[in-house]
Amino acid sequence: MKKYRKMIILTTLLTGLPILIGLILWSKLPDSMATHWDVNGQANGWSGKGTTVFFLPCILMIIHLFAVFMTLNDPKKTNIHKKTMTIIFWIVPVISILMNGVIYLDAFGIKVNISAAVSILMGILFMLLGNYMPKLRQNYTIGIKLPWTLCSEENWYRTHRLGGKLFIVGGILVVLDGIAGIWLEDTVIFTIMIGALLICIAISMGYSFWLFKKGI
Repeated sequence: MKKYRKMIILTTLLTGLPILIGLILWSKLPDSMATHWDVNGQANGWSGKGTTVFFLPCILMIIHLFAVFMTLNDPKKTNIHKKTMTIIFWIVPVISILMNGVIYLDAFGIKVNISAAVSILMGILFMLLGNYMPKLRQNYTIGIKLPWTLCSEENWYRTHRLGGKLFIVGGILVVLDGIAGIWLEDTVIFTIMIGALLICIAISMGYSFWLFKKGI
């Protein structure tokens, strides 16, 4: 933990950065702000100013610290690729800044295509994970953790090699889906995004089970 102390402090502070931004903008923010949108991109949930500025970033900080704690205390953490570890440290801070940034922009009447933004973000994340998945060795935190992959190094290796390719292809498709949000309906964007990601995961899991049945 000591080795990552500065990184933990930095990423936790960045996760909570929207609180500082909210305090700076406090007098200009409305008393109620949209904090949830449906698949059509229409706001369907609102929160008070205090809840939005303080509660959401604090929840994300807790999630961030929990994820970091679990990863750094993984008995096989030395098997986690260094760059994959970097993704674990930075994913929640980036989400916090982008998510709260969208909320603040919406509060000031600047509309953002939520479905397209989420699709692009998810696509980029899947491409990053896909790029490093083949380099992952067995661990209990990151990867396609199934009974068969955890019991067989060869099953783990083959599953993640295929999964990495699928995640990259799926990520590219999801990013293009988000970019096409200029022309597509929000429900179509959401359906393509979820469908592509579920197919990638399902094929990877099915392949792993097929290897297991073959004795691998």
